[in-house]
Amino acid sequence: MIVAAALAVAAIGAAAHGAFHRNSPVFGSALGRLPTNEKIVSLTFDDGPNPDTTPKILDTLAKKNVRATFFVLGSYAERWPELVLRASREGHQIGNHGYFHRKHTYKTPFYVRRDIRLGLRAIRRAGAPAPRFFRAPHGFRSPWTSLIASSFGERTVGWSLGVFDSRTPGVDEIVKRTVEGTGPGSIILLHDGDGYNPDGDRAQTAEALPKIIDELRRRGYEFAQLPLNE
Repeated sequence: MIVAAALAVAAIGAAAHGAFHRNSPVFGSALGRLPTNEKIVSLTFDDGPNPDTTPKILDTLAKKNVRATFFVLGSYAERWPELVLRASREGHQIGNHGYFHRKHTYKTPFYVRRDIRLGLRAIRRAGAPAPRFFRAPHGFRSPWTSLIASSFGERTVGWSLGVFDSRTPGVDEIVKRTVEGTGPGSIILLHDGDGYNPDGDRAQTAEALPKIIDELRRRGYEFAQLPLNE
């Protein structure tokens, strides 16, 4: 009885880790950091595109000569396809963030497949290449999320550092959290949109970005995109 109870607790714990930890291997592998110990990092942006913030971020990235990865929402890509296409044409990776921005944790395989498929379709219709990467909303996955993403040719990506810029803590705080939290191989999560409000304000992130890039470079960091293969 005690052994059975312990096994049940362990199974529940493993399932919870797989569902709620963005880099957990329990429900399939997820890229949580770059495969390097050098001062190389990756900038990623979730929940866009956004008609106000995304162009400003793209302008900064072009000025600073940095290539990033944008995990776009399919429903927003349908509204602003020109921003998805611009990001792609300027050399940025376009990743799939699903269509609905709803947590996958308790969703059926049918829902998860539809969410990923519609996100992929919106990206392709915007004129960008089929995405090679998928990031689950909030990083929360079901047991079949990564498997389904893989069936579409998309590798699941988590992140090393999230600074909660989506809570708008202030420009200086976003810069501080990012710079102080970054280490070799970090995949940095920022937001160019609001997953629950297509007109949501992400101006603080856009204003913080040039300061983040300049300070990380001052500390010896270089920027790279996500690896297609390890």
